Amino acid sequence: MDAKTDELRAAHDVLAELYADRLGDALDHMPTDRVVLDLFCELTRTAGVGSTEVADIGCGTGRLTPYLAARGLAPRGIDLSPEMIRLARRDHPDFDFHVADLRRLPFGDTSLAGVLCWYSLIYLSPTDRSAAFGELARVIKPGGYFVTAFKIGDNRVRRAGRSTDLGVEFDVYWLSPDEVERRTTDAGFTTVFWAGRPAEGQEGSPQGYLIARKS
Repeated sequence: MDAKTDELRAAHDVLAELYADRLGDALDHMPTDRVVLDLFCELTRTAGVGSTEVADIGCGTGRLTPYLAARGLAPRGIDLSPEMIRLARRDHPDFDFHVADLRRLPFGDTSLAGVLCWYSLIYLSPTDRSAAFGELARVIKPGGYFVTAFKIGDNRVRRAGRSTDLGVEFDVYWLSPDEVERRTTDAGFTTVFWAGRPAEGQEGSPQGYLIARKS
């Protein structure tokens, strides 16, 4: 494992309990996020690909998994952080969670109806993005769907984690919508929905959303 990946994993092991405490019910207060997730669920459920199995990649503490299941999908989650996965299994024992890397997904070719990357692509360096999007394209069935939420910015690296006062730092990228759509298109997807909203509260940046269909 390279040094930046190890740093990211170690930081999120430290942050896991904080995420569980602060984000557990965050979706209840985010109507735009719910609208985008609902659209993804409906598109995936009615895609006619013979499955409703989806993966939440970068699932953190598993907070979105029950929401996806309640809307007719069969979700499972992966995350780079073992501690995030431990808490996901603790808090959502009815679902399947595993430690894994976005750049090397533990799923068979064309095995999933859809994939969710909810604020997980923002940790990818530019040199890792082609491989990661290639993995997303590999595991999604033709006709299946991909959805992502991300922080909108100028694609430059930032250091995050300091504001938590937990002694952690890691790289994060606020991505331009053009960068996200280009990577998605280059990987063999067609955009079916994109949106954005202004920053709210302490978010620090506008938020972007994209749903794409695997060709």
